[in-house]
Amino acid sequence: MKLVSIDSIPGKEYEALGLVKGTIVQSKNFGRDFMAGLKTLVGGEIVGYTEMLNEARQIATKRMVDEAEALGADAIIGVRYGSSAVMQGAAEVVAYGTAVKFKA
Repeated sequence: MKLVSIDSIPGKEYEALGLVKGTIVQSKNFGRDFMAGLKTLVGGEIVGYTEMLNEARQIATKRMVDEAEALGADAIIGVRYGSSAVMQGAAEVVAYGTAVKFKA
């Protein structure tokens, strides 16, 4: 499955199959949250949160690709990511784009 963030694939003709998305709500564990609280005292990257969000993006991307494959898509164009806090200690990550089928 080809994934691109641009709005078209140069040199390819295709038909749009529709919007596809993948989403996950990921929570922090207590140990990670406690260590992040300590890290805010001295500054710097909170590696545990970076890892958590990277994992969440990977899962959301896989779910988006699975949805596109179910439609018979060859690619997803206009891929975007979004995130938001849904409650204290949990974040939602969404991956979305347009599933397309290449014309023969």
